[in-house]
Amino acid sequence: MLDHLGFAVADYARSRAFYSAALAACGWGIHSEDANSIMFGPEGRPQLWIGAPEIAGKPPGHIHFAVQAATRAAVDAFHAAALAAGGADNGAPGLRAQYHPNYYAAFVIDPDGHNVEAVCHAPGSAEDQQ
Repeated sequence: MLDHLGFAVADYARSRAFYSAALAACGWGIHSEDANSIMFGPEGRPQLWIGAPEIAGKPPGHIHFAVQAATRAAVDAFHAAALAAGGADNGAPGLRAQYHPNYYAAFVIDPDGHNVEAVCHAPGSAEDQQ
């Protein structure tokens, strides 16, 4: 089981703004922060750490990670917020039945080129399935 994930970013202020906006749509907030790093996660569970290169080292190669969203509407909100915060579309919100029948996800590329996904595993409403 994954406890937390951390990685370096090229421009800390830009990435802080991007992740603050995009992850808030999934119910994630800021748990701790100093001048060069920040921890995000759901209430009481810091799970994502980003840091400036001077404390984290050279940014690694591109990674992929997914955050769970409680609803399909939260996935939609994540995608919209991430795009508005400077992300690039890498897969609009929708079902990915190749993973399982209720896999509803959206993908964006963050300012450093990382592939960030929000996913909801819950069945959708009747309106979602039309």
